[in-house]
Amino acid sequence: MKLKKLLERVQTKQIVGPTDIEVTELTMDSRKAAPGVLFAAIEGTVVDGHNFIPSASEAGVSVVVCNRLPEQTSPSTCYVEVEDSSEAIGLIASAFYGYPSEKLALVGVTGTNGKTTTATLLYALTQKLGYRAGLISTVIYKVGDKEYPSTHTTPDAITLNRLLAQMANEGCGYCFMEVSSHSLVQHRTAGLRFAGALFSNLTHDHLDYHKTFAEYLKAKKRLFDSLPKESWALVNVDDRNGAVMLQNCRGERHTYSLRGVGQTNTKIIETTLEGMLLEIDGRQMWSHLLGRFNGYNLTAVYKAACLLGFESDEVMVALSSLESVCGRFETFRSKSGVVAIVDYAHTPDALENVIDTILGVGTARRLITVCGCGGDRDRTKRPEMAAIAVEKSHTAIFTSDNPRTEDPEAILRDMEQGTTGHTNYLTITDRAQAIRTALRMAESGDVVLVAGKGHEDYQIIGTEKRHFSDQEHILKYFNEIG
Repeated sequence: MKLKKLLERVQTKQIVGPTDIEVTELTMDSRKAAPGVLFAAIEGTVVDGHNFIPSASEAGVSVVVCNRLPEQTSPSTCYVEVEDSSEAIGLIASAFYGYPSEKLALVGVTGTNGKTTTATLLYALTQKLGYRAGLISTVIYKVGDKEYPSTHTTPDAITLNRLLAQMANEGCGYCFMEVSSHSLVQHRTAGLRFAGALFSNLTHDHLDYHKTFAEYLKAKKRLFDSLPKESWALVNVDDRNGAVMLQNCRGERHTYSLRGVGQTNTKIIETTLEGMLLEIDGRQMWSHLLGRFNGYNLTAVYKAACLLGFESDEVMVALSSLESVCGRFETFRSKSGVVAIVDYAHTPDALENVIDTILGVGTARRLITVCGCGGDRDRTKRPEMAAIAVEKSHTAIFTSDNPRTEDPEAILRDMEQGTTGHTNYLTITDRAQAIRTALRMAESGDVVLVAGKGHEDYQIIGTEKRHFSDQEHILKYFNEIG
């Protein structure tokens, strides 16, 4: 595609070189620079792509998009200076792939907790109703029935538009996408047209990146501020930040609630470890999913599906048949009567919700909670999570999550600051040993909650990603004891 065509929606500061040149590939990696390639120099939090412009030019790259021109330019390269290259590459990628978000109904799901479950259930529901759909989530990317490994909750702008184009080309009419706060700040969604956006809730998370809760809130709000007037916005009004998301939103506004104050309201009538009976806007349905948080998720999915034009009776029937998402309140039972639950809960609010759900069912004799906190991430939530675990569990076992480049022992010491006045906990650095210890302690009727990693089948220690699955360790132990 001609460069001048790619730049039609981009505001440029200046262009050095011809725009009537053919661009055959887009990249943000200077190592992929070559003739015909457009290289976008992005200012990252760790590495500044502008430092690699000279090497990209030497490799014969056709176009460089940058925030500032290099001191020396190559006559064989066209330099496009813009205000923000991360936003520009989103607009360029949309054009390069034929504006794919305009060829399907793209729904963005944002919030702290519930994004993966909501987006995945919307995908599964749409497929069950007989329509091809795509999914972009923390767990996996899907194009119809095809699956691809997920690298980020929300991928970079080039990958994102490539995926959307593949979905459109393969007949998908819908795409459900988790939209992270990082991606919104970094303009990865620039150039996309959303048919709708959904807000779940906002709690303590990612303050290592955003620094303050106000900035975290502001990042999430970007999705709703960018909606066109023909789109819709659906927010959880039980979270006080839901109303904030709707401020200055041009899309059609809708709310949902479990407290009876939304346009769409849900009551949880009955709960067991097998599922729960819900009443959504006066109509009852049974779900295999469990917990008040899933009451919110299911309500959001129901209303979003109706806003997409699906018939409400069909939505209700299909919704009742959906299973839980991998690593989200995933339940295992031993022959001896021990229940193990794996959940991705890695924030104080999420951990408390999961524990309250288990205790709320009322069938657990004792609750043993295994949890940890990630390294190189927000340290302030560590004592908070530990406090919740010891206060609400019979026994808590603190262990490694993804320690990354931090000392695992130091992370556990941070967690122990939240245990003042409690002695009902152990610290076991090795996660496999911690899980095994919890299962050994458990007797018939006990519940073991293994929280923090959920769907992840790896553990990051130092800079190395090693295979590790909570589910595999649980099943291995249950098979051993018979």
